[in-house]
Amino acid sequence: MCSALRMDRASKAARIQKLLSDLFPAPPIPLAHADAFQLLVAVALSAQTTDARVNLVTPVLFARAGTPARMVELGPSGILEAIRTCGLAPTKAKNLHRLSQLLISRHGGQVPASFEALEALPGVGHKTAGVVMAQAFGFAAFPVDTHIHRLAARWGLSNGTSVVRTERDLKRAFPESEWSTLHLQMIFFGREHCPARGHSPPECPICSWAGRTRERRPAPPVGA
Repeated sequence: MCSALRMDRASKAARIQKLLSDLFPAPPIPLAHADAFQLLVAVALSAQTTDARVNLVTPVLFARAGTPARMVELGPSGILEAIRTCGLAPTKAKNLHRLSQLLISRHGGQVPASFEALEALPGVGHKTAGVVMAQAFGFAAFPVDTHIHRLAARWGLSNGTSVVRTERDLKRAFPESEWSTLHLQMIFFGREHCPARGHSPPECPICSWAGRTRERRPAPPVGA
C-alpha cells in the first residue's frame, strides 16, 4: 500500500513537472533587480505585498539606495518614504536599514551565500533566504510562498499543515536539480491558472486530474 502510494505520488509529480515545463519553459524572476543585494531587498519587501507593487517601488528606492552603504545613508525615514505603499512599510524600512548596516559590519557590504547568515538578518526568514540562495547564488532551494503552499495541498503533494512540511514534501517529490525552476513555475501557474479565490478545479490544467476530491484549506504560511 505505501509503495503504491509513493509510486502514485511520484507519477503525479512527474506529470505535474512536465506540464509546468511545457507552460513555463523559462520562467523569469518576477522581482526586478540588478544584483544580490537588490534581490534581497525586493524579496523582503514582497512579504504581504504583490510583486507588481514591489516592482513599482524598487526603481525609486534603488535609484537612491541601490547598495548597502547608500541604504544606510538614506536612513529609515528615507526608506519609508520610498516604500510607503508596501504592506508593513514602517517595519520593513527599519529592517532594511538595519539589514544594510549588518551587511557592512558582518559581511563587507556583500550579501552572504549562506542560509544561516541570511536568516540572521532582520526581516529575512527562511523563504526570503531560499529565494536569494536559489536565484542569486544558484543553490538548490525550494522556497514556499502562499501560491506554492496552496498548490501543493490542492494537488495532494503535501497535507497543507505547515510551510515546513510543504517544503519537505516538495523536495522529496521533485528532483533537486529542478527545485529552483519549479519554485518559479508553480508561482506563475498559481497566479494564472490556480488562484486562491474563484478557482474552478474542473477547468484547471492540473487540479482537474491531480486535485484532491475534498480540498483541505492549507494553513497560512508564517514568516518571510
